[in-house]
Amino acid sequence: MPQELPLLPTVCVGSYASPGWFIAAQRLAREGQMGDQEVNELLDDAVTVCVNDQLDAGIDILSDGEFRRQRFVFELFDALEGLERLPVGRRLGVPGYDRAPRFRRIAPVKASCGLGTVAEFGALKRRAPHMPLKIALPGPLTFAAFIGAEGEAVSDLFSELQGLVRQEIDALVAAGCNYIQLDEPGLTITPHGLSLGAAADAINRVLAGIPANTAVHVCFGNNAGRPFADRRLGRIMPALQLLRCKQLMLEFANREMAELDLLKPLSEQFSVAAGVIDVKNFHVETADDVAQRLNRCLAYISPERLTVTADCGFSALPRHLARAKMRAMTAGARLVRDRLQ
Repeated sequence: MPQELPLLPTVCVGSYASPGWFIAAQRLAREGQMGDQEVNELLDDAVTVCVNDQLDAGIDILSDGEFRRQRFVFELFDALEGLERLPVGRRLGVPGYDRAPRFRRIAPVKASCGLGTVAEFGALKRRAPHMPLKIALPGPLTFAAFIGAEGEAVSDLFSELQGLVRQEIDALVAAGCNYIQLDEPGLTITPHGLSLGAAADAINRVLAGIPANTAVHVCFGNNAGRPFADRRLGRIMPALQLLRCKQLMLEFANREMAELDLLKPLSEQFSVAAGVIDVKNFHVETADDVAQRLNRCLAYISPERLTVTADCGFSALPRHLARAKMRAMTAGARLVRDRLQ
């Protein structure tokens, strides 16, 4: 059985920093210099490294690092049918959101073979069978943000995306996953002109009746360590308060811990995983930095309702920094936990 969680449990948002050897081997795989068995071994080894780094840092709830779907959502589009890939508008210069893949709906969108997260959960469970585990996957808004559609096809697109994401979540639950996180940076810039209310409803339709701990991670973008949206939480509070999940995961550290007062009304509905590690900055926090940030959070939320996390995934950082930041996060959480107990 998974171990009991402590007060102020720690968890990573999802993606993990790629080891150098993994990046080099990926290039070989893309060039056709590795067989399927070798690629699977490569991915399994990367998950093992991710799990070991989290255990070494003392993370309480483990995730798999998302190595089987590098770049968050984009490689998951390979699992979708009914799409046509569009030419990239810019290929030169600094990487950015305008160089991310874009698609057009040309037929009903479906994922006949699933999105692959059940296999991810299985690989994670094999490596840490007695630990609390979490799997994250993109929500319908975030998928829709990269898919063009017009007229009545927009409504069809959202319905199809909601269906395939729900299908994946149901499969995760059937596989024994009891902590499922929906990533929705798409809530901060709603796609296809969707209102905040309609955007919240799209998320709720996916999560309705799920017999598991459900979390929604809302961030302002982390492609190459850069945000893409107006980073005020207050402007999307109407949508956040409409969500029907058990936990919200929100970024605070890279916004200088602004809008902490919003934790008070949100904690009346949700537990909150507060981002107290800035993953968009090479500066490494100390344990005292993290403890001070948590103490500021606790002015607005009870410790029983607070989980400790980073602002977003670690994929835009080198591994040595990700490890250092995880250690600071857990050490800071222990300082505050010891004081409270």
